[in-house]
Amino acid sequence: MRRKEFELMDAAETGQFLQEMTFGVLGTIHEDGWPELTPLNFVYFNDYIYFHGSVAGRKIKNIKANQKVTFSVAKEYSIIPSYFTDPKLACPATAFFKSVIIKGEAELLTDLEEKAAALGAFMRKLQPEGGYAPIDPADPDYTGQLKSTSVVRITVRELSAKYKFGQNKKAPEFEHIQEQLVQRNTELDAQTIAMMEAFCPHHQKKDDNQA
Repeated sequence: MRRKEFELMDAAETGQFLQEMTFGVLGTIHEDGWPELTPLNFVYFNDYIYFHGSVAGRKIKNIKANQKVTFSVAKEYSIIPSYFTDPKLACPATAFFKSVIIKGEAELLTDLEEKAAALGAFMRKLQPEGGYAPIDPADPDYTGQLKSTSVVRITVRELSAKYKFGQNKKAPEFEHIQEQLVQRNTELDAQTIAMMEAFCPHHQKKDDNQA
């Protein structure tokens, strides 16, 4: 069961998360009826999900047969050990994370201009330092490459986002977890604390009272 306190409806926040992430999992339906999951790089551009690959491949074959797909993106921030809040029971052990699940239709692009725009967005995301000529369908060095590369656009029909950062915790437990994260101080713990402060009602109420 999805916990409503973890569901995020902020389109801007979710869009920013999709902009930041580079890797997701595509769900398609194989001809034998079994769902297939394919990890792949993606870009969120102009409110669409784009990915690319070879012209021949199982995911492309699946999409040609059935355009309905799911796509998921997730980032785990911090593991929260049970002993952070309970010295005996294992039950409180959890993880804080962001996740997005999308349902939509996937379409293979034929328009070279849109292909070039999508692949250009890929390059800006994955190679921001540059070091390449702009992708231009009119450039003969790119024309053949664009024609031989499959670029797929997913039109988003349903999107749900779940951000879990202790929103269900009472204030004392919430603050204790923050203290434990400060002490542990792993690479992602500082980011986790920032997310807790951004999304949890306890911290928001504290800010409101100080204003």
